[in-house]
Amino acid sequence: MADGNTVVRDSRVARFGHLMQRNGKAIRTIQWIAVLVYGTLIITPAMMPLPAATAHVWNNLTIFAKFLFWGLWWPFVLLSMVLLGRTWCGVLCPEGTLSEFASKHGRGWAIPRWMRWEGSPFFAFAATAIYGQMLSVHDSSKAALLVLGGSTCSAVLIGYLYGREKRVWCRYLCPVKGVFSLLARIAPLHYRVDEAAWRESYSAGKPGQSVIPINCAPLVPLRHKKGNAECHMCARCSGHRNAMKLSWRSPSSEVVVHGEQQANGWETGLILYGLLGIAIGAFHWSVSPWFIELQETLTGWLIAHNVLWPLRTNAPWYLLAHYPDGNNMFSWLHGGLGIAYIIGTALVYGTSLLAVLALGARMLGPWRASRLHHLAQALIPLAGTGMFLGSSVATLTILYAERIEVPWVGHVRLLMLILANLWSAWLAVRVVRRHSAKPLIQTSAFLCFTAALAIADSAWWLLFWHWKGPVG
Repeated sequence: MADGNTVVRDSRVARFGHLMQRNGKAIRTIQWIAVLVYGTLIITPAMMPLPAATAHVWNNLTIFAKFLFWGLWWPFVLLSMVLLGRTWCGVLCPEGTLSEFASKHGRGWAIPRWMRWEGSPFFAFAATAIYGQMLSVHDSSKAALLVLGGSTCSAVLIGYLYGREKRVWCRYLCPVKGVFSLLARIAPLHYRVDEAAWRESYSAGKPGQSVIPINCAPLVPLRHKKGNAECHMCARCSGHRNAMKLSWRSPSSEVVVHGEQQANGWETGLILYGLLGIAIGAFHWSVSPWFIELQETLTGWLIAHNVLWPLRTNAPWYLLAHYPDGNNMFSWLHGGLGIAYIIGTALVYGTSLLAVLALGARMLGPWRASRLHHLAQALIPLAGTGMFLGSSVATLTILYAERIEVPWVGHVRLLMLILANLWSAWLAVRVVRRHSAKPLIQTSAFLCFTAALAIADSAWWLLFWHWKGPVG
């Protein structure tokens, strides 16, 4: 039973949710301001000349936009998912706003079956991450316009064609939808559904009184909503039927209680082969001495055998980075090896993690894939922390270019990884307890999970401490 302090905290945050619901017009205004700022920052720098050597964040729009997008926006949007759920999606995301607007005035076609495929978030994330690396999206305004602008145009087109005032793109096809859905599961805030109050609302109203329907843009079945994965935290449903309110919860509750029912193989693949595989390869490849050595060896072999076309840097900029003015040009060999390195890293890390987690799941009893998926969700805190640390390299690179030193960054990274490991370990303990009551079996399964933690941690040890990678 909740104590008095919990009730007070819940009532305060619930009032804030109701306040957001009552001020929907103000939120829509904020959304369109975000669209305007976003459009300006991705279009204008692509039309400007490269920054001069003396340019800085505070006096050059191109560098300023780069700092906002890759130094602040991406890492701190990831952090916001863990703290506030998908509030970014519901309140600020320009793609969501534009897609819903287009859907309101579009064709309203039925959502096709292919779009509902559960594997879409994995492949969308993988393709976008690899393609962005091949274009050096963090360093080129033109590449950023292609990747981000292309995604936005796709969101508008899907919105125009499908659904009616819905965010079909956000629900099924957004490249980061899967990542956001995973991280939101460990957020301490959610919109809680009181199903008893919902049932009572059918008979408690005054005769003839109607209930105003709620347009849930991300297509969440509100009455049976169990978690944060698909909820955009937009507050439109706050107070609906006196059964929905913004509430605090244990950050472990969704993974532990609902994880086995909600998880599937594609989400497990996104955790193991995506966040702890492809993302790691993307963070590693440009500084890996293994990659450099392999490229030098192959370059020597190609020259010795007079096979020179892979060494040419004549690829179109929309396939491989080709920016002569910025002295950033990928050869066919460099780009091909980069893709192979990222995919190879994903296969090595993902398969290693899958093997030890499968062993742990099998120790808990007769084989059930759902048990493996449940155990894999305990890695979400560590996977999310790794994404934040890898993404924050862009932040630190820009700060260092501005001669702003951050000498304590190594200590902060270590502390964040320790806390993330402890959080994941705590989730694993609770997940294991739900599948077995025998201490010996619990211990054996947990030891397999600690092996998974060690495998994932090795990636960050290599990047930040062994290789002493970018701003390491």
